[in-house]
Formats: sequence, C-alpha cells, structure tokens
Amino acid sequence: MISKNDVRYIAALARMHLEDKDLNRLTTNLEDILHYIDQLEKLDVSDIEPTSHVLSLQNVFRKDETRPSLSQDKSLSISISQEKGSFKVPQIIE
Repeated sequence: MISKNDVRYIAALARMHLEDKDLNRLTTNLEDILHYIDQLEKLDVSDIEPTSHVLSLQNVFRKDETRPSLSQDKSLSISISQEKGSFKVPQIIE
C-alpha cells in the first residue's frame, strides 16, 4: 500500500511541488500503476525473445553511386564572396 508520505517523498525526489488536493488522486494512480506492474511480473515470458520494437524494421538505403556534381567554378559563381577558391563568410569568432 502506497501512502501519501510515499507520494510526497517521490515528488520531492523528482523536485515536484504537489498540492494537498492532488495527493489522493496521485496516491491512487501510483497504486494502480504498481498493481499493473505486479500483474506483468507474473507473466511467463521465458519463451519470448527480447525485442527492441514490436514491428520488424528495415532501413531503406539507396545504392551508393557516383554522379556528376558541381564544379568548383560553378559553385563559387553563386557565392557573394570568395577567396582562394573557397567561400568567404563573415568572421563570427574572434
């Protein structure tokens, strides 16, 4: 059985401020949660393999193929400012 003091203690650990009017409801909620966990602990799951997700997941990757890209000159042609074959940007760190 969970007491109101237990709920106050848990709330203090979580650095939560609880109003007295909420203590009854939260005490009941915590008891219900712990009762449900107790039911789950009684299940026999010895034949069930652990999973990280209930659905099988598969990554979809495209084939890694080389393709033509922009030349350096064409890339720099749209730049506002350039220097020594590179984009020139305003200095932000002194």
